[in-house]
Amino acid sequence: MKHYKLQAWPDLPAAFHRTAYRRMLHKMSQRYASVQQLMHESGLARTAVVQFLDLLTERQLLTVRDDGVPDSRFGPVSAFQWFRRTFYAEGRL
Repeated sequence: MKHYKLQAWPDLPAAFHRTAYRRMLHKMSQRYASVQQLMHESGLARTAVVQFLDLLTERQLLTVRDDGVPDSRFGPVSAFQWFRRTFYAEGRL
């Protein structure tokens, strides 16, 4: 699954001045986001989101990551696994 992150804020054509597109840009400016996450954030259909991503890709404004791990506010998943192994295994929680 691909995840997208904005490299620079684009100067958009008038057709993309709607709030839905600005929401997607904001999401991608903060962290990597999948097409599904962008659809949920903007309320747009998949085809509209993909077309918008294609436009940004043509302008070389996106970084694309192919792994299945989205960006997390709480650090890498391995930190949670360590916490679970350490505290639950010893019966501390």
